[in-house]
Amino acid sequence: MMKERAFAKINLALDVVSRREDGYHELRMIMVPIMLHDLIYINQIEEGIEITSNHPFVPTNQKNIMYKAAKAMIDQFNIPFGVSITIYKHIPIQAGLGGGSADGAAVLRAMNSMFNLQLSKQQLARIGKEVGSDIPFCIYQQYAYVQGIGEKLEFIKSDFDCYVLLVKPKKGISTKVAFETLDLSTCDHPDIINMKEKMIINDYQGVVDCLGNSLEKPSLTLVEDIKNIKEELVSFGFDGALMSGSGSCVFGLTKDKEVVERGYLQFKKKYPFVNKTKLKRQNESWEEYAENS
Repeated sequence: MMKERAFAKINLALDVVSRREDGYHELRMIMVPIMLHDLIYINQIEEGIEITSNHPFVPTNQKNIMYKAAKAMIDQFNIPFGVSITIYKHIPIQAGLGGGSADGAAVLRAMNSMFNLQLSKQQLARIGKEVGSDIPFCIYQQYAYVQGIGEKLEFIKSDFDCYVLLVKPKKGISTKVAFETLDLSTCDHPDIINMKEKMIINDYQGVVDCLGNSLEKPSLTLVEDIKNIKEELVSFGFDGALMSGSGSCVFGLTKDKEVVERGYLQFKKKYPFVNKTKLKRQNESWEEYAENS
């Protein structure tokens, strides 16, 4: 049995640059992994792909990105066995936290080890790109400047770190609907390069000042609670707040552990999903984080 942690991500900045001829959008983003994760167990079986989950809304058939990832590995490398996948979901769905992509990436990593394929991260990312646009980022789990539809990665060397409080309202937003609602002429276009530079020099206030998301404005029309949560986080004492990805989860940033602890107790009284976490720095393990929390 293989055990793999699938770490979520947040977008510190997301700029939708243009709509491409293929229907996708050209993006520029600063993406960072966080310690919130799903837990995945994979067993070798005689044939087929079986998925079980603790979450009632997670598909267990070919629609699941983990199924697609497993099938890609089996087909490409002529693996003569199947896999049984059990997932314990902690990352909420339709939240903009990359849960599905993280799960797909975790399956690729686990199968690489299980079947001794000895593939590099670059090779796994190449396979993952065909399954989901955010999977390459989730393979590496490093701070990154991301372009294209998510496949072009430039890693950011930085010791930047802070606490994160995640607050998701009851209603989620599908990525498809978020992009369909987007008006490129009126949405925000954050300065991605400036954000990257602030990350490199570990300028915390600079990062806070550069927070921005092109998809936030259209998403506010779909889920009014996003606006309310942002305002509440800042009023509570968080230095900055932003919707992650296509939403509907909002994150608050702080350097003050007490603020995130008190915020967690306060916000969980009102919203269905609240999680206190932090950025996952390169090569930082869950065990190290858990020991120090």
